[in-house]
Amino acid sequence: MTPFQILLLVGAYFIVLLVISYFTGRNDSNADFFKAGRQSPWYLVAFGMVGASLSGVTFISVPGWVEASQFSYLQVVLGYLVGYFVVAFLLLPIYYRLNLTSIYEYLKGRFGPTSHKTGAFFFFISRVLGAAFRLFLVAIVLQQFVFDEFGIPFEVTVVISILLIWIYTNKGGIKTIVWTDTLQTTFMILAVVLSIVFINRELDWTFGEFLASEELKEYNRFLFFDDFLARNHFIKSFVGGMFVTICMTGLDQDMMQKNLTCKNLKEAQKNMVSFSFVLVGVTFLFMLLGVLLFIYAHRNGIGIPLMDGSPKTDLLFPEIALNSGLGLTLSITFMLGLIAAAYSSADSALTSLTTSFCIDFLNMENKNEEEKKRTRKRTHIWMSFALVVVIIIFKYILSSNVIDSLLTVAGYTYGPLLGLFAFGIFTKHTIKDKYVWVVALTSVVIISILGSLKPEYLGGYQLGYELLPLNGLLTFTGLWLIRN
Repeated sequence: MTPFQILLLVGAYFIVLLVISYFTGRNDSNADFFKAGRQSPWYLVAFGMVGASLSGVTFISVPGWVEASQFSYLQVVLGYLVGYFVVAFLLLPIYYRLNLTSIYEYLKGRFGPTSHKTGAFFFFISRVLGAAFRLFLVAIVLQQFVFDEFGIPFEVTVVISILLIWIYTNKGGIKTIVWTDTLQTTFMILAVVLSIVFINRELDWTFGEFLASEELKEYNRFLFFDDFLARNHFIKSFVGGMFVTICMTGLDQDMMQKNLTCKNLKEAQKNMVSFSFVLVGVTFLFMLLGVLLFIYAHRNGIGIPLMDGSPKTDLLFPEIALNSGLGLTLSITFMLGLIAAAYSSADSALTSLTTSFCIDFLNMENKNEEEKKRTRKRTHIWMSFALVVVIIIFKYILSSNVIDSLLTVAGYTYGPLLGLFAFGIFTKHTIKDKYVWVVALTSVVIISILGSLKPEYLGGYQLGYELLPLNGLLTFTGLWLIRN
């Protein structure tokens, strides 16, 4: 597939998104932008959330991680499943009972304005970094396989990507995203299924023969109990995954804003439970695809693509889909899946960042409707600019697998949110609100120091995703010390 053909495909896809945006954003109201009028069908939200949760990270990085980690990521995913039930039956009832627009308003009512701002600040940092991780991965693929051919620098690629997202989310906000996410999820799942079919066919296998093959057995170990000191031990991965979901879904304005567009709590819970099971199944398909990619690459002498002179397994899927001669259908399917992955994560991130900043920092409730709309639109532009800057910075500092980096950073930034919400829900104490930011910042500093320690300083113990619950526990303890 030539770079020009890819550009045509991106253009056609963007036109479809604009059409959806036109019909969903005609009101251009704050009510639709922030909550979609609370009229979204639960099954539509559930299906769309699959694409938003998977994003470009799962689409490219999970298959590329299989050779190094086998199926150990499934241990984290099983933890996700439990975490989604906690979100559905513990957190969602609170958000619906209080009729929240930004979930961090809960902290204001429970503890005070400093806690409110602290929680919103850590979401802001978390979501900017998380969205930038996801978009960075897609941007480097577009850069390597499209824009390098035209001599367009990476920085321009990023600006174009964010500009397109800003255009179609500018009016409809979350109402537009509920519908575009459905389209994007469809393309992502179609891409992984067809990729598995085409590569199996090229390897002269049926799907059943692939599952029974000796080559699959070299990759398919997913339970690791033998060394508790290792980072991928089951308990550490499972518990870490559970808390990652509680924080990155249940305490995250981006994901909860979609749930809060459902008509009522019962429908939101049906959405969350059904979505959780579908997500586990789809993630497993991505891991099977990863195995097929490495088998196909080894059989055909395809090396790991280089980026800045270093092997980058995240680029193996695009390399095989676009340059290995498997046909135009697979190339088109891959690009549609990739574009869908890019937009499904970034559009909702941009909307949720705009929502949180307007509600949590700019006190929009004190303004009239016209002032609210102007404030929202200006904030939308500034959030777009922030994403551009962070993605460009990542190009020069990011070296490890993207999904591993994403989950590691979550351990630092979501921990204070976990501690704040846990203290608010599970205790009846009030706290000295003005000191909350000190507690949260101290917890992050301690976790950062722990995370940087080499295993030999910890008796060989490798810290992993358990940094997140540990961070939450430190924050919880600090809040206990400043309780009234």
